[in-house]
Amino acid sequence: MEKKRVLYISQEISPFLPQSDIAAAARKLPQGIQEGGKEIRAFMPRYGCINERRHQLHEVIRLSGMNLIINDVDHPLIIKVASVPQAKIQVYFIDNEDFFTRKATVSDDEGEYFEDNDERAMFFVRGVLETVKKLGWKPDIIHCHGWMTALTPLYIKKLYQNDPHFADAKVVYSVYDNGFNKNWDSNFHEKLKFDGFDEADIDDLKDVDFVTLTKKAIQVSDGVIQGSETIDADVTKAIEASTTPFLEYYSEESCVKPINEFYDQIFEEIAV
Repeated sequence: MEKKRVLYISQEISPFLPQSDIAAAARKLPQGIQEGGKEIRAFMPRYGCINERRHQLHEVIRLSGMNLIINDVDHPLIIKVASVPQAKIQVYFIDNEDFFTRKATVSDDEGEYFEDNDERAMFFVRGVLETVKKLGWKPDIIHCHGWMTALTPLYIKKLYQNDPHFADAKVVYSVYDNGFNKNWDSNFHEKLKFDGFDEADIDDLKDVDFVTLTKKAIQVSDGVIQGSETIDADVTKAIEASTTPFLEYYSEESCVKPINEFYDQIFEEIAV
């Protein structure tokens, strides 16, 4: 029987960034799921604050070289890779001079969220999907961690739905207590239209804050997981009102088995 394949797309992964709910889960799960018999790939942004020398990042020339157009501007896509030796996993990094060289993650030293986080998120998600295609690797489950990945379900279900690499993939979105307090660019809706989305698919994304973005991810995902012990109250209400299959919070130490079973449950329900 062919191994199921799980693609992890994460805003953060330990040890490349400081420990957080997202970084810990996105480090623990790929290892545990791989040890349980599934095949995995893991991706995150190559933020400028990541120490490339310490973590031995290097560019993957055969995967780099594509250009992605975001809001009518060409942005070169650079792919790097590093290993987590104790976990026996590789992590691929999405890099770009315009979006990911600043010495920070999603906000500056004063805690101000970057004005272009919407375009950074678009570039990151599309960069992962185009790189997976270039790898020739077809995921069965795509598990997204953190709001930087929240557009993934929308792209998979609306723009990549007929792509043979993703047509059968099921998307799981983990919700965490990390949000952002600055609405995305008021032109974000138009940027999505430029990418090829139909108006009907993005009509609710004309004024995007953290809750609006998260609700959209919940709406178009095949499964939702509570990644932090406590999450935003409005997000909780959206989950309760949704028919999307839901898995409650499990700690980092105990999350691998129930999440692995959740993946299989989603496949069984879809198959029926």
